[in-house]
Amino acid sequence: MLMVEAESLTRCFGSFTAVSDLCLQLRAGEIFGLLGPNGAGKTTTLKMLTTLLSPTRGWARVAGYDVKTQASWVRRVIGYVPQVISVDGSLTGYENLLVFAKLYDVPRRERRDRVEAALRFVGLSDVAHALVRTYSGGMIRRLEIAQSVLHRPQVLFLDEPTVGLDPVARRVVWEQILKLRGEQGTTVFLTTHYMEEADALCDRVAIMHQGRVVALGSPAELKAAVGGHGVTLDDVFTHYTGSTLESGGSFREASRTRRTARRLG
Repeated sequence: MLMVEAESLTRCFGSFTAVSDLCLQLRAGEIFGLLGPNGAGKTTTLKMLTTLLSPTRGWARVAGYDVKTQASWVRRVIGYVPQVISVDGSLTGYENLLVFAKLYDVPRRERRDRVEAALRFVGLSDVAHALVRTYSGGMIRRLEIAQSVLHRPQVLFLDEPTVGLDPVARRVVWEQILKLRGEQGTTVFLTTHYMEEADALCDRVAIMHQGRVVALGSPAELKAAVGGHGVTLDDVFTHYTGSTLESGGSFREASRTRRTARRLG
């Protein structure tokens, strides 16, 4: 079963084309990574698939619903963790999840059990009643994941889920993502510019460069296509784009990434 489909998906901002003729198909239960440097079009793609931006042309469906004509239905069946922090630091972890449960019309009789189960799932039961502003960056990301799956979405979208985290916290988040697929069968679509993250998590990846997908396949397939002993996804990226991961991205995008890192740090 296909959970995400896109055909000729394009988004223009005036004369600038941020995403051009994107074609994708994601299977149920797949972890799919969209890779590339800042400015490649990853976040714009995610915003179209989550109905936050309307495509200029082309179409996309998520869990069978059209992102343009059935946007309200798409929002009911997805979870979304943006790059910027999406929880309230002045509330406790429990209170954040309770508010979200109400927003998503989780039945009153189920709210407490759902919230407590979500906190257990991400390992935050012990700090459920502490203010979120006292959480570490890794704990905040785990809370956001718990929040995004509270209504049991079919597809979870994660935009740079480990940006600003230290290596230990990053691996904890990886474990939560793998548990979602393993225990709940959730389809996961994530964006990242960390190649080791994609290699560790993703069944398939697409590499974007200047708004276009320039390579698509499993990490092993892409590395084999480039060839040579010890090839990494960093090498694959350079091969297909002719640039390094540090290139690309506007001042605004770089500032946003650093702002998020400071808030999570």
